[in-house]
Amino acid sequence: MNIRFLGLPLVVVAFLALSGCASPTVVTLQNGTQYLTKDTPNTRTADGFYEFEDISGKKVRVRADDVATIRKED
Repeated sequence: MNIRFLGLPLVVVAFLALSGCASPTVVTLQNGTQYLTKDTPNTRTADGFYEFEDISGKKVRVRADDVATIRKED
């Protein structure tokens, strides 16, 4: 059996397995604004910001001091 024919199904299975690991998260700011993210945000960066992508695909950067809570969506 040719390796090429086995490679594509293995890649598809790996992609599906990794996509199942995403856990939607709610980021709540001090002012009450909430962002629903596709996955857990990156931890605090060296310059003091959290970076994440919301469910619409927009990249968001907020100051760590402005974040009240980060929790998994129920």
